[in-house]
Amino acid sequence: MSLTLYFHPLSSFCHKVLIALYENGTPFNPQIVDLMDPAATAAFKAIWPIGKFPVLRDEARDALVPESSIIIEYLDQHYPGATRFLPGDPDFVRQTRFRDRFYDLHIMLPMQKIVIDTFRPAGQNDAFGVEDARQRLDVALGIVDRAMTTDGWAMGDTFTMADCAAAPALFYADRIAPLAGRYDNAARYLARLRKRPSFARVIEEAEPYFKLFPM
Repeated sequence: MSLTLYFHPLSSFCHKVLIALYENGTPFNPQIVDLMDPAATAAFKAIWPIGKFPVLRDEARDALVPESSIIIEYLDQHYPGATRFLPGDPDFVRQTRFRDRFYDLHIMLPMQKIVIDTFRPAGQNDAFGVEDARQRLDVALGIVDRAMTTDGWAMGDTFTMADCAAAPALFYADRIAPLAGRYDNAARYLARLRKRPSFARVIEEAEPYFKLFPM
């Protein structure tokens, strides 16, 4: 099997890539990385010294591909399937990339800041940073809510890389503070994403690990 994905089942950025792989039934070898295990961490950093997942290894092309968005673009280019993650003309592709980055930078990252703070030792919490992250998250969710007024996907009728990013971002944001009642359009969009077979499979496989999620 040519492709190996180094990932963790709880990681929102890993969920993005898993959705893309499952969308097209792309064969790959799943390699879970336990960063709590020093040996596993050392082995992973020998592959990718930055030490962050996901990372895709393609033996057939002798390529190492880090970063979730870049991995999805790589799959779209070299392992295309029925679902094209960056389809259409350059303007459509640019807007897709923008929405992908929006979910990563303005929803996933503030969400991670809030969650990671719960793991800090007592007395070392960053209350100011968490409050700032919550405010940024609320602004971003408001933008999503105003944009998702129809029953489609992030780019209209076409499921794209932007939806791969939106699914885990909104899923975890909903865990921190339920979307329904505050951002109903975003909540309905998340409900549609959760019915997508690729994302439903990701959530099902992550279920045994959710006990480790503090919120």
